[in-house]
Amino acid sequence: MILILLASGRGKRLKNISKSRPKCLTFVNDNQTIMDHTKKIFHLFKKVIIVTGYKSNLVVKSLQEHKNVKFVKNKDYKKTNMVTSMCLSNKYVNDDVIISYTDILYSESLIKRLIKSKKDIVALKKNWFPLWRQRFGSLKNIKNDAENIIVKKGYIFEIGTKIKNKLPKYQYMGILRFSKNKFKKICKIYSKYKDKNVSMTDFLNFLIQKKRINFNYISTTSYWFEIDNKKDLFVTRKLFHKN
Repeated sequence: MILILLASGRGKRLKNISKSRPKCLTFVNDNQTIMDHTKKIFHLFKKVIIVTGYKSNLVVKSLQEHKNVKFVKNKDYKKTNMVTSMCLSNKYVNDDVIISYTDILYSESLIKRLIKSKKDIVALKKNWFPLWRQRFGSLKNIKNDAENIIVKKGYIFEIGTKIKNKLPKYQYMGILRFSKNKFKKICKIYSKYKDKNVSMTDFLNFLIQKKRINFNYISTTSYWFEIDNKKDLFVTRKLFHKN
């Protein structure tokens, strides 16, 4: 099993915090960055591929003691998005993969569940609303940020669309598990996809709706935090130690 970490972004919404370091090296407490937390799962994988971009030298330096890490640089990180970064690792993939964003914090137990599975999976957060309430406050703001997800019989039927009325049961977490063959197929489709700045959820929805590719899901109630801006960072620092 291979772990692919998408760590090319700067995180402009963090403003001055990300001027001197990439988003994944944001401190969530006095002595631990997001990447410090993520690297605790490295021992579960035979290979870790990290796709860097903004101030990539700092990411490499922070992980230089890990011998099973392969660094791939997204030179066009300013003009592209997560899907491009993910597929840049394609030529180094020779096994099933778990893909993770690097602006999130989550439990090792979730990753172990994904490793044990043989399915193509999108991880979903179940009890998501209380965290969004702290992050965004009003219901209007929550609906503007959260995405609609429709699931049925273990499969995802729709993801990444706008919430119209009823809040969905789940939220996307930025963690995926694909077989080697499914990963290769997805990246082949993306190589012909025109919009190289498409979001991951929009592209997943395209694969579901237009290409009839099926994705299972697993849901979790274990802790999960996303750090998009200073408010998120404040909420994470306040709540993370409790988990």
